[in-house]
Amino acid sequence: MEAQSSLGLTTRNRLIRTVEGMNLTLRNPKATSTPQTIAAPASNFAASAHGATKIYGEGDTRVVALNAVDVHFAAGQFTAIMGPSGSGKSTLMHCMAGLDRLSDGRVVVGNSDISEASEKQLTQLRRDRLGFIFQAFNLVPTLSAEENITLPGALAGRKVDAEWLDEVVSAVGLADRMDHRPNELSGGQQQRVAVARALAGRPELIFADEPTGNLDSSTGAEILGFMRRAVREFGQTIVMVTHDPVAASYSDRVLFLADGSVVDELFEPTPDLVLDRMRRIGH
Repeated sequence: MEAQSSLGLTTRNRLIRTVEGMNLTLRNPKATSTPQTIAAPASNFAASAHGATKIYGEGDTRVVALNAVDVHFAAGQFTAIMGPSGSGKSTLMHCMAGLDRLSDGRVVVGNSDISEASEKQLTQLRRDRLGFIFQAFNLVPTLSAEENITLPGALAGRKVDAEWLDEVVSAVGLADRMDHRPNELSGGQQQRVAVARALAGRPELIFADEPTGNLDSSTGAEILGFMRRAVREFGQTIVMVTHDPVAASYSDRVLFLADGSVVDELFEPTPDLVLDRMRRIGH
């Protein structure tokens, strides 16, 4: 039997009011219509890009942020993306996550080609199938840690899997902080809430943008260690943008970008190996 949500009716109503105040849309769980996705060939990849090109501006201000990139992200793998400033690493992640659109080429998430998806379809993709971890935490200050973790599910009208939630909360060491609001938590604890929020809905893919950029080295190591554990023990797929060779060393694979193109790849990275590759591409 499916576990029942730990959020009571009063709490859910407060979540709804909070979301309405943020000008977001709450999905009607009884709705039967689902935006159509464009089918793509089945693969073992959580996501892939094909000829991905992103151009900003025109004429003298024209910038090619992505130059016909072909790349894939294997399911159940932790991939780091690195490169000098302006290399296109953040642009690639944003386009893969449906946060920005390509100028040309295709992006496939699972078996769905999202290249021509509508804004409504992209919103549903991000809400129902993807998880996000950002440098700035992005927690709702008026909600408790538990409510922040379960907020994406509440927005989608999904019941909380209490057993899975307990496992995630225990893994990130937040069991005694679930009633605390963000201003009552340390930076490391807030990022643990953000990681737990990304994992709670069992997304197909988690995108992390400099997730330890605002943390000290010790706390950052704890967060990265848990992200690696999520991949190895829970089968999660994570794609992380970082400038830190130590952070990249927690991944299974590092992609190196320069001038909008993938220029190198490294498996089983160490900080020294990552630094050596970065020096080769002129970082």
